[in-house]
Amino acid sequence: MIALLCSVYAEAELLLSRMTTTGVATLGSKSVIEGKLANQRVLLCVGGMGKVNAAHAATLMIEKYNPRTLIFFGVGGAYPSSGAMVGDIALASEEIAGDEGVLTLDGFKDTEYIGIPLVQSDRLRLYNRFPVSPSNLEHARQVLSHAKMKIRFHVGTFITLSTCTGTSLRAKELETRYHGLCENMEGAAAAQIAELHGVPWLEMRGISNIVEDRDLKKWDITGAAKAAQMAVQQTLDGWDR
Repeated sequence: MIALLCSVYAEAELLLSRMTTTGVATLGSKSVIEGKLANQRVLLCVGGMGKVNAAHAATLMIEKYNPRTLIFFGVGGAYPSSGAMVGDIALASEEIAGDEGVLTLDGFKDTEYIGIPLVQSDRLRLYNRFPVSPSNLEHARQVLSHAKMKIRFHVGTFITLSTCTGTSLRAKELETRYHGLCENMEGAAAAQIAELHGVPWLEMRGISNIVEDRDLKKWDITGAAKAAQMAVQQTLDGWDR
């Protein structure tokens, strides 16, 4: 079984329309829809915006269903130097918890500087960076590369922030610090939960905007959400891991 997680309904409505539903469970404050999509048994949860909601939803699904993979998806903003355009797909090679750390006289320092990992077990120690399962990422790359409907996609670092970037000045600061592809508000939290439970994960997002001085007239949230969901469905088709 594969668990699918997004933040808001607009990011899931296309998949829900194509999904054969076999059940709905209520876990805490979350609804988890069970069914089949692209010949795969799946769970789908619209978990809510932000890191706490994402972590909560991911924990509930993993604890209840023990999925073999967690895929989170939705929309995100691309950094100006990334080369990504509105409507493109972004695949995460890693997620970075962009807010966790300390602000010093020499600037921002992450949790490795502090010396406290966010994930620690016998098998690994992770600070702000959570690497994607290589086999999951390679599968998604292959699928999107050979899709009948040509999909323009990019692979790179995702940054998760509590505050969306709404100025070009802040975008430049984050680009210099992280050299990221795009930003979002949930991914690193879900990745951290997956790593804590030893569950492989994957993240894909449709680009809704370029991270610059905020101008909603340049955004395409609907198109980005559709692109992300189409990429998810393509990736599920033929999934054999």
